Amino acid sequence: MGKLAARILFSITFFLVLVSRILPATSQEVEDEKEFDYNPNGEKGPAQWGRIHPDEWGACSNGSMQSPIDLLDERVDVVSHLGRLNRSYRPGNATLRNRGHDMMLKWERGAGTIQINGTEYILNQCHWHSPSEHTINGKKFALEAHMVHESLDGKVAVVGIMYKIGRPDSFLSSLTKQLQSVAGSYERDTVVGVVDPRNIKIGSRKYYRYIGSLTIPPCTENVLWTMVKKVRTATRDQVRLLRVAVHDDSDTNARPLQAINSRSVKLFRPEDKDD
Repeated sequence: MGKLAARILFSITFFLVLVSRILPATSQEVEDEKEFDYNPNGEKGPAQWGRIHPDEWGACSNGSMQSPIDLLDERVDVVSHLGRLNRSYRPGNATLRNRGHDMMLKWERGAGTIQINGTEYILNQCHWHSPSEHTINGKKFALEAHMVHESLDGKVAVVGIMYKIGRPDSFLSSLTKQLQSVAGSYERDTVVGVVDPRNIKIGSRKYYRYIGSLTIPPCTENVLWTMVKKVRTATRDQVRLLRVAVHDDSDTNARPLQAINSRSVKLFRPEDKDD
């Protein structure tokens, strides 16, 4: 290798190392179900997550901005300036991934974006917890969906939707065959094909907004949470199928409520009356 080529190679390597240290690390959720569980009294339960890997998961125990929280009406600041959710989703090829603790629908190349405070976040995946992790005025619901987005510089934004038992959810209905297939096998990934996230109904422009964390290890903080105020419906069978598909005998995959500490929780309510 000539001196010029060696210098070029050294420069490229140095640049890549420098960039990797400057850019924020992405806040990926742990996907190995053997690492943790939801047994409240177990060695791998939520109270122990921060002790399992203290260096990586320490925030689970000592973080001050952890999720989920109780969305208490007496505590929220009602505002009208946050603006409606600016979603620009699009269909994309997706895979159902059995993570042992939940079912995750992952889009291979993202499925469009949501814009919040001038930042674009790419929709990467959606997964479900039952019962709900967040509560409203202390009340839990049957199911909670998390639509997980990430910006190009590694910031995470999650849109959460809660469900009570009632009429079928049309988006879950569209995945019934795939979820039944997953329930009958132990394959980690099941190709679903093209899935349109615009079919995930939100149905309300009112939402709660606060800064929290991932709700599974590593419990990374500074996650921008948007919790839709309207509680939607899903059938008991739909909720059950999501749990059966992961072959998990526990009756929950929801993290307990966390202390709100001194955080501000806002409730966006449009000024017009047609919502």
